[in-house]
Amino acid sequence: MKILVTGSNGFIGQNMVNALEPHHEVVKNEWGMSFPKVKGLDWVIHLGAISSTTETNISRIYRQNVEFSIKLYEECIKHNVKFQFASSASVYGLKSDFKETSPVDPQNHYARSKALFEKYVEFRNADITTQIFRYFNVHGPHEEHKGNQASPFTKFMFQAKTTGKIKLFKGSEKFKRDFIHVGKVVMDQQRFFDVDESGIWNFGTGNARSFYDVALEVSGKTGATIEFIDFPENLKGNYQEFTKADTTKLRQTLAL
Repeated sequence: MKILVTGSNGFIGQNMVNALEPHHEVVKNEWGMSFPKVKGLDWVIHLGAISSTTETNISRIYRQNVEFSIKLYEECIKHNVKFQFASSASVYGLKSDFKETSPVDPQNHYARSKALFEKYVEFRNADITTQIFRYFNVHGPHEEHKGNQASPFTKFMFQAKTTGKIKLFKGSEKFKRDFIHVGKVVMDQQRFFDVDESGIWNFGTGNARSFYDVALEVSGKTGATIEFIDFPENLKGNYQEFTKADTTKLRQTLAL
């Protein structure tokens, strides 16, 4: 098949391209390149986005995450190209119910941009296969460039190797997230090529693990000490302290 991957140089994009290239013809696209041509493609995997949850440039976020996405989706509709979109568990907001049919309550501009495009797809109600995946906390190779936005697995390992200390927010034993390895994400997303169905699916493990547990794991491997720091003021009131994917629909669709 011929497949376009946007955000091909990003964390998940690099892993996706590496998995696809041995079996498919892959067209890569990054922000700043010419707008991609979709005619003749079998699938578009739209991963490209500003993914920082602390980004404050609203116009930049909506230009890249919403306007570009809509333009790309409309081209797919025009040329009858199947479409996969990387959304985020951040659309759920500060709640403990993570089922695809639950109301969303995004708390930052990144999450709002994802929720807006989801809503656009819903109201557009196009005939092409459109699959939206709400990623939970993805971790794995090629996320080093994300800096402070990297997963705690990568961030803590970098801190441990460079300083011998892991900096952890006070109260992190209570902060639990659903961490899923990027290899699992890439594998399951490819399995959806054979799913002739549109909709929204959670991509997570269905398990929640604390940041403190992750820090202990990294500390055990590296010998680094754990240093507790104050919780940042800019995150108070909009920080997801808990995520845990309801994977019922995913397991039913892929017969897991």
